[in-house]
Amino acid sequence: MPFYVIKSRTLKICLVLIIVSILLAVSIDGVSAAQVYFGYPNRKVPVYYVDTEEKKVAISFDAAWGADKTEKIMEILKEYNCNATFFLVGFWTDKYQDIVKKIDENGFEIGTHSNTHPDMTKLSNDAIKNELESSIKLIKDITGKEVKFFRAPYGAYNNQLIDCAESMNLITVQWSIDTLDWKGLSGEEICTRVLNNLKPGSIILCHNNSDHILEALPMILDRLQKQGYKVGAVGDLVMTKNYEIDRNGMQKSVA
Repeated sequence: MPFYVIKSRTLKICLVLIIVSILLAVSIDGVSAAQVYFGYPNRKVPVYYVDTEEKKVAISFDAAWGADKTEKIMEILKEYNCNATFFLVGFWTDKYQDIVKKIDENGFEIGTHSNTHPDMTKLSNDAIKNELESSIKLIKDITGKEVKFFRAPYGAYNNQLIDCAESMNLITVQWSIDTLDWKGLSGEEICTRVLNNLKPGSIILCHNNSDHILEALPMILDRLQKQGYKVGAVGDLVMTKNYEIDRNGMQKSVA
């Protein structure tokens, strides 16, 4: 009997170790779970939020499908005297060139969200460069301006992707507040998600054609401003030099 107990316990331990090994090999947003949970020093991380005591945040809109609400979004932003960043996918840029031009002419910032919206962690380095170069060219042909910021499709990233973006002088930017507006949440629910996760230096993720963004946006901007927050573009918040990013995605100055 004692021999059986020892053997059974050993077997259980082995099974646990096997399960843990499998879980740690799983990819989370293109990054291995082991890197996420143990914070391996070679793991690169995009900017999720900025270390600041100033009451300022950035709001951003990913644009990949549909454009019906984009002009109204700009009107609302203008009404509240707020800047914003629009992360555009290449095929969206090509299809809605007039709207891209209006985004730029209204003074809003434009970043790239890839060319075809693939999971870029599954691409070769050359394919990643092609996604970025193609989308940036489309934007520059319309606006004549350089692109500084990149947001990865699906929020999926790995070291190769960030390294490639950096080699092209792009800063990879995620978000610290996900509105989940694409899930059909009501305007009030979207606004509540923002307020519940709000802190100085936050980056807010919205989508330009989500169901209730036009109801949510005035509420968000009004309540943020009443709390003393300034709402701007990613470029108004994120540092482009003399910074470091910790394992949690916090960007802070090293100057």
